[in-house]
Amino acid sequence: MSAPAAGPAGFAEFVNARYATLVRHGTLLTGDHGHGEDLAQEALVKTYRAWHRLHPDGDADAYTRQVMVRAAWRAGRRLWRREIPTAELPDRRTADPYEPRDRARLVLSALRGLPARQRVVLVLRYWAGLSEQEIAGMLNCSTGTVKSRASRAMNALRRVDGPLAEAFQESSAGSN
Repeated sequence: MSAPAAGPAGFAEFVNARYATLVRHGTLLTGDHGHGEDLAQEALVKTYRAWHRLHPDGDADAYTRQVMVRAAWRAGRRLWRREIPTAELPDRRTADPYEPRDRARLVLSALRGLPARQRVVLVLRYWAGLSEQEIAGMLNCSTGTVKSRASRAMNALRRVDGPLAEAFQESSAGSN
């Protein structure tokens, strides 16, 4: 009786090296850590199935990110999502004196409030650093669609009553 196969050569190393980064990318795309982790895991299953085409000469990281982006983009079409993330847990927690200044938490909260397609465009444009043309190609849509979704998303983030309102006020006051 032989030992079970450990998987294709190099796949375990790829997962060990890239998992945390992929989960972070998924968290930004979905607006929720748990959903980001699910998105990364689903993409890794597809990467595993395509590994023979990707390793050693292909770009497994780019393939996995592409799978994640397309899944997050498709999620924006769904009218109903099984779970609705909430900013407040029902349990009481102790006060964190630094929480009002935690920009990462504020940005994630603001991203969570955007429709999925606007969130995906912002993450690809400003976090992944892709051009509007690259995003349009990746999402199979027009450059105009990318521009309009990014514009709407930025306007939503700049809302006076939004989670980033204070941060935008500080940055505009500091530039005067």
